[in-house]
Amino acid sequence: MQEERIRELVRKQRAFFAGGRTYDFGLRKEALCRLRESIRKREDRICRALRADLGKTEAESYLCEVGMALKEIGEQLRHLETWGKPRRVPSGLACFPAKSRIVPQPYGTVLIMAPWNYPFLLTMQPLAGALAAGNCCVVKPSAYSPHTSAVIAEILRECFPEKYAAAVTGGREENRLLLEERFDYIFFTGSVSVGKFVMEKAAAHLTPVTLELGGKSPCAVDRTADLSLAARRIAFGKFLNCGQTCVAPDYVLIEECVREKFLTELRRWIRKMYGENPLDNPAWGNIVNPRHFARLCGLLDPEKTVCGGGVREETLQIAPTVLSGVAWEDPVMREEIFGPILPVLSVRNMAEAMEQIAAHPHPLASYVFTRDPDVERRFVRYVQSGGCCVNDTVLHLASAGLPFGGVGDSGMGSYHGKKSFETFSHEKGVLKRGKWPDVPVRYQPYGRGKLAAMKLLLR
Repeated sequence: MQEERIRELVRKQRAFFAGGRTYDFGLRKEALCRLRESIRKREDRICRALRADLGKTEAESYLCEVGMALKEIGEQLRHLETWGKPRRVPSGLACFPAKSRIVPQPYGTVLIMAPWNYPFLLTMQPLAGALAAGNCCVVKPSAYSPHTSAVIAEILRECFPEKYAAAVTGGREENRLLLEERFDYIFFTGSVSVGKFVMEKAAAHLTPVTLELGGKSPCAVDRTADLSLAARRIAFGKFLNCGQTCVAPDYVLIEECVREKFLTELRRWIRKMYGENPLDNPAWGNIVNPRHFARLCGLLDPEKTVCGGGVREETLQIAPTVLSGVAWEDPVMREEIFGPILPVLSVRNMAEAMEQIAAHPHPLASYVFTRDPDVERRFVRYVQSGGCCVNDTVLHLASAGLPFGGVGDSGMGSYHGKKSFETFSHEKGVLKRGKWPDVPVRYQPYGRGKLAAMKLLLR
């Protein structure tokens, strides 16, 4: 039955798109306005759902999910007509006389597959860009965040006919069925392993994809850094959402001469933010499910724990934990952690830190804390990562003007703001020629004179 429903849903959306309605800027604006109002009306319910799924407080839910989603919708509303207009580009002497323009067109019916760690934000952000660009959308929220997925499905039912935008809830079977269908674009956020499967399925139909994946995002701290500020901002970025953030600092590379002072500051800020007993703090959330909880517990090493380490199985909670004296061979360094465990590794200098980062797959984010302009310049220029923050963590996601996406193992493609509109649009090149003069150089027969003219025109 679900297979028939999915097939019929995709068929309806393709037929609706073929009718040309979504090319109208007015319809797109109405759609985004309805979506924004429906979210505003349900702010409390969304926050309660996030609390049920991930233990997030109302403040964290609004800061990191609801507020950011509303901001993205507003950004698309303000600019979609400007972004969607054809724009003139030079034609060049070889095409004279001609006018050239780029015409943004929606792809058609797109599939958006969202993860569980920021289940509301990472559904609504790409959805806003896809609707602004004029697409029909099938949204697949994560089965690991069922309460939030139910609210998302309710919002889409209220805002749109399913021939325009709809949610398909469920688990792996629904994912498989959706990926068997032919979409015009697929936007996936999740793990590397599932991303590979999505790309494999998309290849069967030559469907373009954006993959927002993850990786072990490094954080380098040198001797010139403000260590107290660095510790505070690293703790914020690492332990936000209990470490279940794709751009969380996965590990710290600290210059040996300031390691102990940094660890002292890190312990101080963890206590200040989360209390002496974080597991008793009502603002401290939980790991998403028992499987992930068990995996994270397996990465804990009591002999290297310098802060935290406590666990509470009945509530799926792990205290903010810092490990020191960690080596690359340790289990915690062999995979993306995606939890509240922060390994700290010592390096002699920043050159060694950059060498160690370069020896591993490109991460989704990289972070550097320094007051040295030369260190900053070299780190930003030569460390390959999807995005980068200098003297902070995570906040590059909040900048409307910055694209967000991975590189290499951490993904392909990007979005946020204008980049979202561009991601969900095909930029069609259009050339319009005049009738005269019709220069005979391009027409056969070719001789030496025509060859000389070609070289002049095409140099």
